[in-house]
Amino acid sequence: MSVQQRRAREQAERRKLIISAARELAEAEGWGVVTTRRLADQIEYSQPVLYKHFKGKEDIIRAVALEGFDELASALRDARRSARSPSTSLRALAWAYTNFAFRNPTVYEAMFTLSVDLVFGRPDSPDSLVEAFDELRQAVTEVAGGRDVDDLAELAWCALHGLVMLNRSGRLRPSHEEERLSLFVEQFTVIPAQPEVA
Repeated sequence: MSVQQRRAREQAERRKLIISAARELAEAEGWGVVTTRRLADQIEYSQPVLYKHFKGKEDIIRAVALEGFDELASALRDARRSARSPSTSLRALAWAYTNFAFRNPTVYEAMFTLSVDLVFGRPDSPDSLVEAFDELRQAVTEVAGGRDVDDLAELAWCALHGLVMLNRSGRLRPSHEEERLSLFVEQFTVIPAQPEVA
């Protein structure tokens, strides 16, 4: 291994360590306490070392969010591929989405509620965002029935995100999660009747 390759590997490992430390600190105490000074102390590097990898806290949160989208895409892909029919595919994906959000609350917060410069739906959107959305898009494609697939996928995403956020804030009855997801799947898999042409 050349010196240049070793340095590149060490930089990638250091970057990964910083991201992991940020996630751990946020999970333990919330994003408000995540600072470059605190992270530097936690991983025993100087702040200038952190700044070689990240511009600041927002850049670190962005990296956590991108990592989260990779993990979400993988969870959605596994759920979708394990299903046996279009409706069970969408149901499995819905459960995978909500389970991911509940198991990873601080990462989900970085992905969707903290102010980072991640933009969806553009040609220059990061690959991890595109891949996560594409899993949802593929699940609804099978049940679209002539409806616009992108609109349907965006609406499904809005519904799932809304369910997650309202549930997390205690606004929904905890005992009805199963029923809500069943209704979600039903609404997306029942294709509206087309008006008869005279």
